[in-house]
Amino acid sequence: MPAHLTSLAPSTDWSRRGFVVTTLASGFALAVRPVSAETITTDTQGLEAGEVKIPVADGEIPAYRAMPATGGPFPVVLVVQEIFGVHEHIKDICRRLAKLGYLAVAPEMYARQGDVSKLTDIQEIIGKVVSKVPDKQVMEDLDATVAWAKKSGQGNTDKLAVTGFCWGGRIVWLYAAHNPHLKAGVAWYGRLTSPVDDLHPKHPLDLAASLKAPVLGLYGGADSGIPNESVEKMQAALKEAKQPSEIVLYPDMPHGFHADYRPSYRADAAKDGWKRLVEWFKKHGA
Repeated sequence: MPAHLTSLAPSTDWSRRGFVVTTLASGFALAVRPVSAETITTDTQGLEAGEVKIPVADGEIPAYRAMPATGGPFPVVLVVQEIFGVHEHIKDICRRLAKLGYLAVAPEMYARQGDVSKLTDIQEIIGKVVSKVPDKQVMEDLDATVAWAKKSGQGNTDKLAVTGFCWGGRIVWLYAAHNPHLKAGVAWYGRLTSPVDDLHPKHPLDLAASLKAPVLGLYGGADSGIPNESVEKMQAALKEAKQPSEIVLYPDMPHGFHADYRPSYRADAAKDGWKRLVEWFKKHGA
């Protein structure tokens, strides 16, 4: 096993506050209701899918895992949640990937800080939970998820990819700078730059030259939270660093254009982005 995956004993410089989330929420997060009529639901026929527990340095976190019911070991995709945690849409993403032959796993990244599935206000979600989740903790929990997939015997972590949406899109860039064994990443409209703090010391723009795996960024030209200027800065930084990563900017698309359960969904861009994801993973050996 790669050395960085065996070093799961933490330098715990966040407080040992226990685990607030010990099992995944069912359905959709309250903050995203009512759910759109365009919501896509992927069945589990031919799949093994459901909740699993991932051993981490200070206990275990819940995760959703989907994979083909027969065969294996399968290439592994880490699926990093939106700001709303691992709710039904993220589970469905895992099932879509499993239908393509992957072991897809979405660990609950806020397990220690809070349960956002019951909160209805975005600012409350950010203030009470999301802002308190250290990047270091997220990187270590993703490493632990890779180690779990390898130990299970069902995941081929030599073919490891990561994708994430919104909050998770930013994490994709960070993980590509963190894990030298990653083959590819696809970041959906993840923030590229923000003020730094002790828990979030660097952002993707700071890490453009440090990426260890190629990342495909999928962004909306009409995203009110991620200005085109920051996307252009990231594109320039990647070019200067001679990185094989790429960014696609979809004109007039809003934030969350892949989120089929929300009004922000734009089917054409979502389908094009998904096609690009599949091709990107295959091209880079995941």
